[in-house]
Amino acid sequence: MKLQGKVTNWNDDKGFGFVEPNGGGVRAFVHIKAFNPSSRRPVNGEIITYELVSENNNRYKAKNIKFSRDINSAKGRNGAHRTNNRNKRKSNILGSVLTVLFCIGLLISIFNGKVPVIVGFAYIMISLMTILVYAKDKYSAQNNSWRTPEATLHFFSLIGGWPGALFAQKKLRHKTSKNEFIKTYRITVFLNVGVLLVLYTAQGQHLLHNMILPLLNG
Repeated sequence: MKLQGKVTNWNDDKGFGFVEPNGGGVRAFVHIKAFNPSSRRPVNGEIITYELVSENNNRYKAKNIKFSRDINSAKGRNGAHRTNNRNKRKSNILGSVLTVLFCIGLLISIFNGKVPVIVGFAYIMISLMTILVYAKDKYSAQNNSWRTPEATLHFFSLIGGWPGALFAQKKLRHKTSKNEFIKTYRITVFLNVGVLLVLYTAQGQHLLHNMILPLLNG
């Protein structure tokens, strides 16, 4: 059974002392070799966790000793790690849902004539190109060869390849751990979608049909 207590009468030169259990109980002998792991030496008043072992003459010693502060720190790190993982999963789910909704909205807009077919075609082609660029960069990272600049990846997202970038990030597990990269990626998504939304306005429709489409059609 694990107990918790305070180190007392610690003699650092000889490497031993005693532990008084919290809440009362028998005092136990503590030796430096019983600390697991023996990463540092204890001081008087430090709280430890230990297992109590009975010896002859009604004496007791502590074994498998750990510093309570280190245990609490490890729990805190593990808790923070689990929280980060949960947040990432929620963010991934939200990103996927929003991307699906965007694609559905884009298809409806194409069928309603609000957005020309060429725009939807451009999103598909640029997204496929973006996936290939991500795959190449992932391969280069694994083989220590020339990497694709992050600015290039963001450029492809900005011009409409962000759905493909999201797909590549998930499937290839590439760039997902770099917070600054993800923040910039999200900015490119907002900018791209913002420009697309302009096409739904009267001014945007005028610009689309009188300047952009004639330019694309030659």
